[in-house]
Amino acid sequence: MPAKLLLLGHRGARRYAPENTFAAFDLALEHGSDGFEFDVRNTGNKHSIICHDPRLNRLVIRKHTLKQLQASCASAEECPPSLEDVLDRYARSAFLNIEVKVRGMEHLVARAVKRVRPQHGYFISSFLPSVVRKLHRIDSSLVLGALAQTRWQLRRWNKLPAAYVVPHYRLLSPRLIEKIHAAGKTVVTWTVNDPRHMLRAATMGVDGIISDDTKLLVETLGGKAGR
Repeated sequence: MPAKLLLLGHRGARRYAPENTFAAFDLALEHGSDGFEFDVRNTGNKHSIICHDPRLNRLVIRKHTLKQLQASCASAEECPPSLEDVLDRYARSAFLNIEVKVRGMEHLVARAVKRVRPQHGYFISSFLPSVVRKLHRIDSSLVLGALAQTRWQLRRWNKLPAAYVVPHYRLLSPRLIEKIHAAGKTVVTWTVNDPRHMLRAATMGVDGIISDDTKLLVETLGGKAGR
């Protein structure tokens, strides 16, 4: 097992709080995780918003302003922040995995991260190879990650300018991890919610694990306080 595993919440501690919100992010850190993964999209007025789906409360995110989207929330706890808000709040306390969901916001994301470089580490990931390549063209010093849910997507891991390879846990094998490490890259896997799968991934040699259940993840593999 790696000496230190990176333990991250998937959209925060989404099993215990509304996903992609300050409440979920705070709880992931309280559970002892190193940080969290979260999703970023572009609003109609070219602001960032932290949301996984293309709609929020039935509103199409790319057609509405940040203010309109936030006003649609029933409570402040369920209200998604902007990328800038997340960076301002957690850049000094958490490892941040920023997943870019759509094309066309690469400059916005690069500017935000360059303004507040996370002190505990970060990487910007995407399923979209064009997004990863464009971010690299904008600033080659940005730390990038290549996401893969299928074997077809995984085939491009060594062709992208990404320091992190982020395969779904069902794609893992000792040979794959060995090849990625031999290329000088880091392996972080998702979304692992079963203790047996967590231990299996750790034993195979991954560098980090993303889970919906940060409490279980830390109990199984040991959080910041236990490492």
